[in-house]
Amino acid sequence: MFEQIGPGARTLLVLIVSLSVLALWVVPGMLDKCVLRPYRLHRDRDYLALLTSGFVHADLGHLLFNTLTFYFFAVPLEHRIGTTKFLLLYFAGLLLSQVTSYYKHRNDPEYATLGASGAISAVLFAAIVYMPTQSIYILPIPVPIPAPLFAVGYLAYTYWSAKQARGRINHDAHLGGALTGLAFVALFDPGAYARALQLLNL
Repeated sequence: MFEQIGPGARTLLVLIVSLSVLALWVVPGMLDKCVLRPYRLHRDRDYLALLTSGFVHADLGHLLFNTLTFYFFAVPLEHRIGTTKFLLLYFAGLLLSQVTSYYKHRNDPEYATLGASGAISAVLFAAIVYMPTQSIYILPIPVPIPAPLFAVGYLAYTYWSAKQARGRINHDAHLGGALTGLAFVALFDPGAYARALQLLNL
């Protein structure tokens, strides 16, 4: 099954798993060096953390959830749009999903964020545009959710959650990544939206 994954998704998956495992259990101090701290970025121009923070995770559950989501949506999307566009989308999502976090927390020396969620949200929402008839499962909900309905609900929930600013989840990154995915498709393949509406008989 692994050989069926496109080269872009395969490389990213290997990097995400390998670097996360190293940071969590093998190399002491690596996790702290890789996380994005907007305060440090603002003052020390720690630009490398914009990339490294997207390849490490807080714990095993965080890593498993992100890699599974990535696998199920990145693989068909890369086959659909090609490796070059897929990688461009992924890294655009990774970088742009951090913009709001930077501006909100650039004066907070205690705030830190990590994980591939912003980039994966970009992949997920681009995949929804290209494959709008698919259904999405969310544990523990036992029924499939139509992709367009999920997209609307997800955007509303992440927007509301970002306003609350509670918990460990970076909802700003999720929302930024999702909007990046939608904007990416609009920019590089605007006809995809018309095709999606036709597939939905709208």
